[in-house]
Amino acid sequence: MNPTRLLSLLRSFLRTSGAADAVRLVALSMVALPVHAIDLGPLWDYDKPELSEQRFRAALASANADDALILQTQIARTYGLRGNFTRARETLAAVEPQVPNASAEARVRYALELGRTLVSATHPLASQTPQVREQARAAYRGAVELAKANKLDALAIDALHMLAFVDTAPADQLKWAREALKVTDASTQPDARRWEASLRNNAGYALHQLGRFEEALAEFKTALLLRQRGTDEETIREARWMVGWTLRALKRSDEALAIQLQLERECDAAGAPDRYVFEELEALFRQMGNSERAEHYAARRRALPA
Repeated sequence: MNPTRLLSLLRSFLRTSGAADAVRLVALSMVALPVHAIDLGPLWDYDKPELSEQRFRAALASANADDALILQTQIARTYGLRGNFTRARETLAAVEPQVPNASAEARVRYALELGRTLVSATHPLASQTPQVREQARAAYRGAVELAKANKLDALAIDALHMLAFVDTAPADQLKWAREALKVTDASTQPDARRWEASLRNNAGYALHQLGRFEEALAEFKTALLLRQRGTDEETIREARWMVGWTLRALKRSDEALAIQLQLERECDAAGAPDRYVFEELEALFRQMGNSERAEHYAARRRALPA
């Protein structure tokens, strides 16, 4: 099928419901071009999207056509991280004519970022209509299919994990986490393997929401072990908090309390008291019948800036 016709179909179906099958057809019908894509890692600072945008724009000066398209998709993402989804979509629309003849990675990134302009963790709830969700689902599923077909494992995982923001019922979120874990487990690519801790956390959270606390605890413990292989103390503390949270749900109060009290000490020492630790300590002491200590942590929580 002519590439221009394929992109026309994508645009048409993204404006309607029931687009997923058409986008999968478009994705699978496009033949990947062999290219060495630009390394985006050194350019990204997700906590500073404005700085990232500046780096991407500077890199455009020496980029080939395919890398330039990839850079534009990332510029669009920086706008999304700042909540400016209109500007993000305008950025993608400007490069849309280049997509049919681009490399597989560029096309996957285009579809992935198109989905993120529609549905993501930062979108206001009021914007998430059924039609918008279907459009995002189509874009993400198209990205998954094309990424898998071209062994772009990390991008396939990214798109699968984004589907959990489209299908937000805990059972669906668990399904997408497990689908992504299948790709991670089967992959030898370092970028794909690095997703495992986050995906275990996501699976654990969905299981917790479903009341399947023992299974959730197993996932959170695995995530913690994976985090402890690294050096990011903040993510390690977050992983320990998830274990403690689930232990409280299992009425294993003493174990949960030991974790949260240690987290309190560490956060205080770092000059970063954590309201979620205080919330857990309040809940634990109420569970244990100690209202005085519960009120102490309620007061600590309330004293923090909103």
